[in-house]
Amino acid sequence: MKYNPNEIEAKWQKYWAENQTFAAENNSEKPKYYVLDMFPYPSGAGLHVGHPLGYIASDVYSRYKRHQGFNVLHPMGYDSFGLPAEQYAIQTGQRPEDTTSVNIDGGFDKEGNKIAGYRKQLDKIGFSFDWSREVRTSNPDYYKHTQWIFIQLFNSWYNKSSDKSEDISTLISIFEKEGNATVNAVCDEKIISFSASEWNAFAKEQQEKILLQYRLTYLAETEVNWCPGLGTVLANDEIVNGVSERGGFTVVRKKMTQWSMRISAYAERLLQGLNDIDWSESIKESQRNWIGKSVGAMVSFKLKEHDANIEVFTTRPDTIFGVTFMTLAPEHPLVQEITTPEYQDKINDYILASSKRSERERMADVKTISGVFTGAYAEHPFTKEPVPVWIGDYVLAGYGTGAVMAVPCGDERDYAFANFFKGQSGMPEIKNIFANVDISEVAYGSKDNVIIANSDFLNGLTYKEGTKKAIEELEKLNQGYGKINYRLRDAVFSRQRYWGEPFPVYYVNGLPKMIDAQHLPIILPEVEKYLPTEDGLPPLGNALVWAWDTAINKVVNTDLVDHKTIFPLELNTMPGWAGSSFYWMRYMDAHNENEFASKEALAYWESVDLYIGGNEHATGHLLYSRFWNKFLKDKGFAPTEEPFKKLINQGMILGTSAFVYRIDGTNTFVSKNNIDGQKVQPIHADVSMVNSSDELDIEKFKAWREDYKDAEFICDENGKYIVGREVEKMSKSKYNVVTPDDICNEYGADTLRLYEMFLGPLEQAKPWNTAGISGVFGFLKKLCRLYFDEHAMIVTDVSPTKDNFKTLHKTIKKVVDDIENFSFNTSVSQFMICVNELSTQGCHSRAILEPLAIVISPYAPHIAEELWSLLGNEGSIATVPFPVFEPKHLVESEKEYPVSFNGKMRFTITLPLDLTKDQIEEIIMKDERTIKQLEGRTPNKVIIVPGKIINLVG
Repeated sequence: MKYNPNEIEAKWQKYWAENQTFAAENNSEKPKYYVLDMFPYPSGAGLHVGHPLGYIASDVYSRYKRHQGFNVLHPMGYDSFGLPAEQYAIQTGQRPEDTTSVNIDGGFDKEGNKIAGYRKQLDKIGFSFDWSREVRTSNPDYYKHTQWIFIQLFNSWYNKSSDKSEDISTLISIFEKEGNATVNAVCDEKIISFSASEWNAFAKEQQEKILLQYRLTYLAETEVNWCPGLGTVLANDEIVNGVSERGGFTVVRKKMTQWSMRISAYAERLLQGLNDIDWSESIKESQRNWIGKSVGAMVSFKLKEHDANIEVFTTRPDTIFGVTFMTLAPEHPLVQEITTPEYQDKINDYILASSKRSERERMADVKTISGVFTGAYAEHPFTKEPVPVWIGDYVLAGYGTGAVMAVPCGDERDYAFANFFKGQSGMPEIKNIFANVDISEVAYGSKDNVIIANSDFLNGLTYKEGTKKAIEELEKLNQGYGKINYRLRDAVFSRQRYWGEPFPVYYVNGLPKMIDAQHLPIILPEVEKYLPTEDGLPPLGNALVWAWDTAINKVVNTDLVDHKTIFPLELNTMPGWAGSSFYWMRYMDAHNENEFASKEALAYWESVDLYIGGNEHATGHLLYSRFWNKFLKDKGFAPTEEPFKKLINQGMILGTSAFVYRIDGTNTFVSKNNIDGQKVQPIHADVSMVNSSDELDIEKFKAWREDYKDAEFICDENGKYIVGREVEKMSKSKYNVVTPDDICNEYGADTLRLYEMFLGPLEQAKPWNTAGISGVFGFLKKLCRLYFDEHAMIVTDVSPTKDNFKTLHKTIKKVVDDIENFSFNTSVSQFMICVNELSTQGCHSRAILEPLAIVISPYAPHIAEELWSLLGNEGSIATVPFPVFEPKHLVESEKEYPVSFNGKMRFTITLPLDLTKDQIEEIIMKDERTIKQLEGRTPNKVIIVPGKIINLVG
C-alpha cells in the first residue's frame, strides 16, 4: 500500500459532505462550544497560504473539542459586500453580484480566467466547517436582518439613567408628560428645552426633527473622509498616507449629511466590558486607547467682539491660569465667523491643505508644526485677559469640542507650537504656573509632584486639589463644569457606494421614515452604472426602480415619485462593517426566515467561545461588533453582554519576494551581484519564475509582460541572473503569493495543515519557506509505515511494550497541553518524535496505533480517517473520544545508574527505583564488575544517592 494523499483526501472530503459530519445541533445533550473565524472577503485573487493559518488553528481546536464530547459549532461564510467588488465592476463592466458569486463558487471571469473559488479552496484543505449554516452578507436573505437591526437602532434611544437602550416610544411618553427637562439621554449637544405642553403643541414634523437628535442612528452633517476618485466616504482604516488604500486616490475632509450611529453611548460599557473577556492585552489596550476615556472639565471661553463662546474640554483644569492661546481645528464651525479680514486668505489656504490630510495622518504626525492665527481673541474666564485664537491641524474637529486651551508650560505639543510661532503677532510668551519647575527646555506634562503657582486662588495646590477648586470656581461663573469625555466618536454609517446594504428608508419632506419590517428585504436595485450620477448623487441615483410606494408597500419606478404616496428611497448604502457586526448570531440559526436567530438558538449558543482572526480588526470590526451585541442585549435579543469570550489573533505568514534590478533610464536588468554602485530600480518579479537558488528564468520573465519582451540582462560570471530577496507581506501585488491549491495538489492538505502549524507560534508573524514542506510530507509517509507496508496492513494485536506506552502517553499529554494552550507548533514536533520512537521500537501494536490516529486527527484529519477505517472501524474518527493520558506510563520503575570508582564511570547497572541505599550497596558490592575493579580492596566510602549516582571511593 502507498500513501496517496490526493486520493485519500478526496475520499474523506466527499464522505464528510455526504454525511454532514460536522453539522452542529441547536439542541444537544452535549455541552456546546462555538468556534468562529473572522470570515473572509471573497476577492478574485482567492486564497494564498497565509489566509488559512487561522482557519487551520481553529479547525484543530474544533476537532479536538468534538473528540472531547462537545457539540461544536464551527461555521463559515463570506463578508461579500464591499468596495473592491464595486471597483472591479466599474473597471470591467461586470455586475458585483456576478463577480462575487464566481469568487465564492468558482468559474470564469469576463476575460475567461478560471477562478478557483473560495469554497473549493477551503474544502480542499479539509476544514470541519458546518457548511449548512453558510452566510453571505450580500444575499437578501441575510441583509434583510441587517436592515431590521438598523430599524431597531433608529427606533431606540439611550437612557443614561437605566444605562441601556430603550424604545423611542418611552422617550415620546416622557416628552408628552414632562417635556425634556428631566431626560437623561445620550443625544446631540444642542438640544432645545421644552415642556410637555410645548411638545404636544409641536407639529409632527418638528417632533420628528427633535427625536432625530436622540435616536441611536440619526442623520447629521458630519466631517467625513471624502474620496472623489472613488466617489465615496472612506473609514479611517481605508486610508493610508492620506490616500485611499484601494486605488491610491486623494482623500479630503468634507462635511456631508450622513447616517451616524451613537456608538459613543456605549463608550463606558465598551470600556468596562474589556475586563470580562479573555483577549490579548495589546488588543484590549488598542480598544481602550480608541475609546479614550478622560476625566476633566468643560470650560467656556467668551469670544471678544463676537456673541459666541469657544467650548473646550480639558483634563487639566488646574492649569487654566497657564493658558496663553487657543487652537481650533481647521474645520471648527467658528473659524470663518471669527477670522479677521487680514488673515482670511491664509486661513482659507490652510483649511484647504489640511482637508487633504486624514485624521489618522494628522494624529500620527507629531513632528510637523503648522497653524495660522485667526486675528480673533477669546477672554480668559478668570483674568479676563485676551487669549489669541489660532487654528492648527493637530486639533481634530471630531475629538472633544474641536478646540484646545493651550497651556505650553504643561503640554509638549502646545510648547512646541508656542516656540515655533514665538515672536509672531498672536503668540504671547509662555507662562510658567508650576512652582520649582524649570520649563526653559521642555514642558512639564506630569501630574505628579505638581504645586500650582502664579494662579491666583489655585496657588499652592496639588493637581487633584487644583482640579477640584478650578471646577468649583468655573461653575460659580457659569463658565464650566466637571465632565468625563471619550475619544470615541459616533460612527458614520453611510457610504456613497452601490455594493452595500440598502437602507430601509424613504423620505417624506426630507425626513427619514422606516419601512415596516414585514416588507423587508429592500433589495438592491439594478443600475446601469456603478459610478455616482452626473450631478454627484451616489450610484443608486442611477436606479430606474428606486422609490417607495406607501399604498402598496413596494419599490416602484423612480419617475413615479409624487411626494404624496410615493417617496424617494435613501441613495446611500450601509458600510462594509454593517453585515459583519452580528454575523456570529446569524450562524446560530442561519435558515430562520423571520428572525436573525430564534431566542432558543441564541439562548443555547449564547456567545462565541473562541474567536480567531487578524489584529487588523482591533478597533474597527471588534468595536462595532461589541456595540451591536450590547445594543441587542438591551433590546432583549442577545443573551450576553459580550459576543466573544476568547480572542486569538493569528500572526501573518509573510512571503519571500523576488526583485530584479533595472538600470535607471534603460530596459536593462543587472544581476544582484553585478550592481556595483549603478543606479537601479528594484522591481518585483513573480516568485514562480525564480528557483530555490534565486536564479531568474529570463525567458519566462520576458514573456511575462509586453514591456519586458525586449529587455536585456547582465548576468553574473556563471551566466545566471540572480534576484534579490526580501521578506514582506504576502500579496498578489508583490507577486510573492503561494497558493494552497499548489501545495495540496503536490503534497496533500494534511501536509499543508501540519506545515502551517509547524512554522511557529500561532500569534507570531513568520516567513513562508517551501523548503520545509517535503520534511512534513516525509513524516506522514513514515507515520503510514507504522500501519502498512507496500503490500498490506501490518498492525497486530501484540501487547505493547512499556516503551510503546511511554511514547504514546507522552504524546497524548503534550498534544492536549499544546492544543489547550494554542501552542500548535510544538505538537507537530511531538508527532515527529513519537513516530521516530515507535519506528525505532518496531511498534505495530493496535493498542498504540489506534489511539495515535485519534491524537493526530485534529491536525491531519484525512490520513487519520483513512487509518481509522483501515483498522476496521466504522464511521468517522471525528467524534471518537480523545485518548486519556495515564500518568502511570510515564512513571519510571527502574533507573540506569552510572557506577563510578573514584569519580570515573566504569559501568552502568539498571536497578529498581524502590531499593534502599543498603540494598543498592549490597547488589553493587556483589557485582562481578565491582569485584574486578576493586581487586580485593575495600572502598573507604560508598556514596549512593538513590535515583541518581553510585560512587565508590578509595
